[in-house]
Amino acid sequence: MISKISGFIQQARRVLLVSNKPDKHEFRQSIKITGVGMVILGVVGFAIFLLVQLIGGL
Repeated sequence: MISKISGFIQQARRVLLVSNKPDKHEFRQSIKITGVGMVILGVVGFAIFLLVQLIGGL
């Protein structure tokens, strides 16, 4: 049990040492991609809602 915890801590530490903070360009691109994904999901959900309403509410 303790070996699993210490192994996890070592892996997490390794990831934190390798990772770095994104620059402004990467951050803005991530925001744009996330926003486009949210809009697409919203449109699909709204289309399904309208379809169900037109069919009769099942």
